[in-house]
Amino acid sequence: MMRSMYSAVSGLRVHQTKMDVIGNNIANVNTVGFKASKVTFQEVFSQVIKGASSPQGGMGGTNPQQIGLGASIASMNVRHTQGAAQRTNYPLDVMIDGSGFFVVTDDVNLQNRYYTRAGAFTLDKQGNLIDPNGYKVLGYDENNAIVPVQVNFSATATATATANRYTANPANPAADKSAIQLKGNINFDDAEYATTIDVFDSLGRVHTVSVTFTDNLVGNTGGTDPQVFSYRKVQFGEDPANVAYVKFDAQGNYVGLVESVAIGANDLIAETNPNITIGFSLKNIPGADDITFTINDSTFQDDNGNALLTQFAGESDAKGVLMVGNSAGVLDDFTISDKGEVVGIFTNGERKVLATLMLADFDNAPGLQKIGNNLFMDTINSGTPKLGKPGSGSLGALAPGTLEMSNVDLSEEFVDMITTQRGFQANSRMITTTDEMLQELVNLKR
Repeated sequence: MMRSMYSAVSGLRVHQTKMDVIGNNIANVNTVGFKASKVTFQEVFSQVIKGASSPQGGMGGTNPQQIGLGASIASMNVRHTQGAAQRTNYPLDVMIDGSGFFVVTDDVNLQNRYYTRAGAFTLDKQGNLIDPNGYKVLGYDENNAIVPVQVNFSATATATATANRYTANPANPAADKSAIQLKGNINFDDAEYATTIDVFDSLGRVHTVSVTFTDNLVGNTGGTDPQVFSYRKVQFGEDPANVAYVKFDAQGNYVGLVESVAIGANDLIAETNPNITIGFSLKNIPGADDITFTINDSTFQDDNGNALLTQFAGESDAKGVLMVGNSAGVLDDFTISDKGEVVGIFTNGERKVLATLMLADFDNAPGLQKIGNNLFMDTINSGTPKLGKPGSGSLGALAPGTLEMSNVDLSEEFVDMITTQRGFQANSRMITTTDEMLQELVNLKR
């Protein structure tokens, strides 16, 4: 008779433990990146009163007779499902959309590593990206070495001199990619149109180069199927050596650059040196190297050969765009991309990847051990961490300006609370009932 009392005691214990877990889940319903736990029970042991027997002769077999001796905790697993997204618009709040954990450390040697889904980060006075516990967030530098992510607002961007985007090797000026591009439209009826473009020397000083379009010559190729072309004289800077003619077709699209053109009888075109390449340079700049770059088709076309400069009847709005070159600058701001790139924004307009956040994934995430403060540590059953950049392999991308909310389901927790409470009450009633039966037994002797 005493077995029922001890079985009920074990039932009280496991239901109390389950209620403790439910209470912790509900307490953390608004904790960033919290992962709820789930408890399951199992029977402890069954005492065999009579074993099973097989059929023999005219008798059938019998099943075993067993009495259970209570319940115990079967599992207490952390559910690593993704929580809902909470938009904060704070640039240092980052959510992992998919698998993975942020990696943080409190060790100068970066060996003690912990893992978290809570991306509520801040900066310390040295610019280190840290979690609310002060642990440094780990990432990759430009050489893919693992380092603490740091935003150094004392960082500077050195000046970059204007030069070709690409210079062919061996030398082939026609294949060079110019440092500048001219984009937009020049009205066909405009007698003259001028614009400017700023270029930079090796010290970061700016120099303004004028671009002037003048004569508009129109002619045809003659023959049985004559084609009509127009030519705009263009001069770069003040040096008359930097002069050529921009060739447009009858639809107003850029066709090519020629050294010179003459319109003869019957408006026949006579071109000199078509597909010319101009070697532009600014020389004798005090304290700095000469500025040199090529002017060719890449100045007027994109890399796919599409015309950037046109000559339609619309308004003239052509402008020069600098592709290479900038002054010196200091870090002014930064952003975090969905690929985990911490991109520095400098006062000279330059953007540079300062570091890339690192994520870790595990073969068995429920095998991680909670150590408090929204942190996990790996165990022998979680597997070794697989490190990588956001969006690579099995790792999820990042959602900057967003936090992952707790994955606690309140409706489920309340249902579990009710069933756990009723289970606890039933086991309590079993103890009192067994006690009353023992009292009756004692009362047999009066």
